[in-house]
Amino acid sequence: MNSPKSSIKKKNSKVQKSTKLTTTNNPIVMGFWSRVRDASKREKRPFFTIAPMSDVTDVAFRRMFVKYGKPDVMWTEFVSADGLCSMGREILSLDLEYSKTERPIVAQLFSSNPDKMREAARIVESLGFDGIDINMGCPDKSIERQGAGSAMIKNPVRAREVIRAAKEGAPNIPVSVKTRIGYSKNEIANWIPHILEEGVAALTIHCRTRKEMSLVPARWEHVAEVVAIRDRMNIPTIVIGNGDITSLRQGKELAKQYGADGVMVGRGIFGNPWFFDAKKKKITTEEKIKALVEHTTLFDKTLGGKKNFAIMKKHYKAYVNGFDGARELRTRLMLTDSATEVAEVAREYLKSGRVIEKEKTSHV
Repeated sequence: MNSPKSSIKKKNSKVQKSTKLTTTNNPIVMGFWSRVRDASKREKRPFFTIAPMSDVTDVAFRRMFVKYGKPDVMWTEFVSADGLCSMGREILSLDLEYSKTERPIVAQLFSSNPDKMREAARIVESLGFDGIDINMGCPDKSIERQGAGSAMIKNPVRAREVIRAAKEGAPNIPVSVKTRIGYSKNEIANWIPHILEEGVAALTIHCRTRKEMSLVPARWEHVAEVVAIRDRMNIPTIVIGNGDITSLRQGKELAKQYGADGVMVGRGIFGNPWFFDAKKKKITTEEKIKALVEHTTLFDKTLGGKKNFAIMKKHYKAYVNGFDGARELRTRLMLTDSATEVAEVAREYLKSGRVIEKEKTSHV
């Protein structure tokens, strides 16, 4: 596993030389994104990525997907660039641990301070990440109070400065952005060109406004608007759609319908490390419970004693549902405080004979 503590001072020599393309006045470093896009075109399908989610897409979570169904691109949790440049770096470094098996992997940062973003981007590149993504869509009020996340939509001038700073800090790896269609209304026509003009390698568009949060259905037709702007500008930026994806089939259909190059999946992958495995048609109750135990063990091994065990409990709600005795099992799991206890509770349930091999509907 690559650890930020041991790698911050020395640039990872394995970062491959990147392809640079030029649009208007801003060169675009495409890096691994070119390979992902080309492979996707050859296979005549959109590529798939996991969404960056705080206290979710940690190293244990990602390793489960490496084993059971790896997406085309991995994302870390989102990390404060300001914090990464402060005395609190050691704590945040946990969110930037990864293994080679997760490549290509992108580190997501947030900040409204160009100087901090530049410095943080330099650190991320030195750690050997394949790319950097800037969060310009998080609706969390604590993030917005810093002028970051969705607040960037209201300050396009500063957003452009932050993108520029990231590219300056990490000149050899691609920089991308994840954002929304607008703050309180559709602002694609005015907002998106600001991002694209800065020469980002990829742009993920969450198909809702900040005001809508995730309270209304995602409107994928807006992805087509972004693709049209990209095409009119005649630039190679990759467009990724995001919002309400619950299966590979659905993602493929929406990408084809609206012209997205790729699909980012968030809540749809909770409790389902097989999500990206097109060959996995059915998931049994026993498989889900055993995966839950394995996930918990991985968390304990990689982050135990460093992060609160309670983080794992949000996953139990996703793994344990839709089968006989699920509610009772979930209640017991929520009372556990260690991987050992979780394994024992799961063992007792499996041994009880209550497992009904009622298979989950295909997710493909």
